[in-house]
Amino acid sequence: APGAEEDKQGIPFCGQSGQLLDKVLGSIGLSRKENVYISNTVFWRPPGNRQPSAEEMAICQPFVEKHIALIKPDLLILAGGIAAKSVLKSDISVSRLRGKFYDYTNEYMSAPVKTAIIYHPSYLLRSPGQKRLAWHDMLMIKDFLNSAK
Repeated sequence: APGAEEDKQGIPFCGQSGQLLDKVLGSIGLSRKENVYISNTVFWRPPGNRQPSAEEMAICQPFVEKHIALIKPDLLILAGGIAAKSVLKSDISVSRLRGKFYDYTNEYMSAPVKTAIIYHPSYLLRSPGQKRLAWHDMLMIKDFLNSAK
């Protein structure tokens, strides 16, 4: 869900965590201006900046699924637990999901797409000790994208 700055500007990941995300993506040659599409899984900021409810995620789910189908990504990257829970319908923690690929599909897609789960940039800002694992995830993603070319 959007944070305060994202809510103000109407752009996903445009605040401090978005700046970190841009740096992380840039470290492996990715850029939202050239080859990355970013979307939220809930399209409004929940009151009090709380976690989105299951009902809010369910309301947005068909739109998220259609976004993914229309974009036809080479790789789907889910940033954080809310995205993983919403898209993969999984309650497993990011720390257990990260580090491997999953196949994701929905009713609008003709074929599954490889999916990686990474720590949310705001989590990395609060827990800089996890950046080493995040870097391993980005190298895994880079290797996958290079092998897909």
